[in-house]
Amino acid sequence: MKLVIFGAPGVGKGTQAKILSEKLKIVHISTGDILRQAIKQDSETGRNIKNIIDKGQLVPDEIMIEIVKEAITSENCSNGYILDGFPRTVNQAVMLDRLFISTGQSMPIIIDIAADDEVLISRLTSRRTCNSCKNIISLSDIIENNVCPVCKAVNTLEKRKDDDEEVIRKRLKVFHETTAPVMEYYSKKGNIIKVNGIQPIEKVNADILAELH
Repeated sequence: MKLVIFGAPGVGKGTQAKILSEKLKIVHISTGDILRQAIKQDSETGRNIKNIIDKGQLVPDEIMIEIVKEAITSENCSNGYILDGFPRTVNQAVMLDRLFISTGQSMPIIIDIAADDEVLISRLTSRRTCNSCKNIISLSDIIENNVCPVCKAVNTLEKRKDDDEEVIRKRLKVFHETTAPVMEYYSKKGNIIKVNGIQPIEKVNADILAELH
């Protein structure tokens, strides 16, 4: 099964992708994780990517499509995958379609998760990432100060620079201007699952699975 999960920043794409990956036994391809790994390696490309992301801008299509091609054609994706974080523009969607054709892959099912902007801003400004277990934690779930509620590591919770409200609003503006039209592109092709992302995580996941089966 090949899936592409779609939605605005903070809508829960990563969370749902991880759950679906486990339940459906397919690979979770997070372009965000791949980009962050490139930044961590501190190469020239990684530094350029970091500068772009910190400004709330999109990484160039040529870089992204090569990252995606390497991922979806790898052996561990032979049984399927869920692509998270790509495409983000109509041009990327067109490039992705061409990639599927050139690699002999069938078109994936598109999962569209939607939520109101103000809800997303509230979510993103109140989330932290654990440097130990890599889970994303909401401030409301932190019981002990500076202690990860998942792995219990101390002083590992950090706020990402792109989770500042000013950057978030810019990211949402970019989303509405350049990414939302992608759904118009896919709506003409069909094979789209639409889900209400304001619901609890478990309900969102149940709705997706119900549509897939």
